[in-house]
Amino acid sequence: MTRARGSTDAADPQTAATAAGREPTRRPRAERGPGTAATRLRRILAVVPYVIRHPGVRLRDLSALFDLHENDLAQDLNLLFLAGVPPYGPGDLIDVEIDEDGGVWIGMAEYFARPLRLTRAEAMALYLRGKALVGSTGVEESAAIGSALAKIEQELGPDTLGALAGRVAVGGTPRHEATLQVLRAAIRDQETVAVEYYAAGRDELSSREIDPEQLFTAIGNWYVVAWDHHSGEERTFRADRIRSVTGAGKRFERRGLAGAGRPLYSPTVSDVRVRLLLAPAARWVAEYYITESTRERADGRIEVLFPARDLEWVVKLVLRLGGEAEVLAPADLRERVRDAAEQTLRRYRRGPKQG
Repeated sequence: MTRARGSTDAADPQTAATAAGREPTRRPRAERGPGTAATRLRRILAVVPYVIRHPGVRLRDLSALFDLHENDLAQDLNLLFLAGVPPYGPGDLIDVEIDEDGGVWIGMAEYFARPLRLTRAEAMALYLRGKALVGSTGVEESAAIGSALAKIEQELGPDTLGALAGRVAVGGTPRHEATLQVLRAAIRDQETVAVEYYAAGRDELSSREIDPEQLFTAIGNWYVVAWDHHSGEERTFRADRIRSVTGAGKRFERRGLAGAGRPLYSPTVSDVRVRLLLAPAARWVAEYYITESTRERADGRIEVLFPARDLEWVVKLVLRLGGEAEVLAPADLRERVRDAAEQTLRRYRRGPKQG
């Protein structure tokens, strides 16, 4: 079998397509391009292990399997020639080859055969994220992941894990697990569901119908991305705040809503623009929430401008920050914060009610 070095044939995606016995596939110019560095890295991390397990897999089949354009895939494979360790000799770099039939072959440098060595911080992060995955309903690899995590737990030892050993679990209450199961089935079957949802910012329980499309975890919580019939807009709901969920008996067409990696808040045209002045101890607000602009002041404080769907949760945020935040706009938000602070102070002075 004759193989064509990827550094020549794979360097030109059109040549790679021709080598596979096909006419070069062309796309409109607006659709071309390999994407951002982060996007390409995610693709490579997914494709490389598959090719190693399936040597000789056709470029065309890889393209269909990973839903990638062949030109982008060929460019990603060619990029692997830059991966390696000093002194970057032939034995230190990843080797990619595409044969005359379009078969893809990846040869790994020797250092990939060495056992993976993690720092304690890396091992702990892997352990906690693995526990979160095992706690997810419907993960088919749970047994294998659980076995791997048991080994990590053993290697970390009680001095590192302390009271966490054998006790870390993610998934929530049985009701929460049942909610996730119903949502997963609704996403799979494209079924509209009726939910009762508690909005913590407004301290309000509402009933609505949603078309769920994505379910993902972020910052320790499960979120469902759906089209909300009540508002007529895309919404992201925290799954643990869904008090009840049932099928509505009707189907919906997917709108292509984004899932994991998306911002947890989606601004709308009806949002109120809030401007706060934050002391250094409250700078985390500018990093945690989506902001439209930030401006540093000479005294170390920063002005932040961000969108808010309603002002109730902003009132609670400002009260929680105490004297570390000052409301600059809108004016009615300042009044709401002042009224809420005075009401809280009056309740505090009265003390608890006597039974």
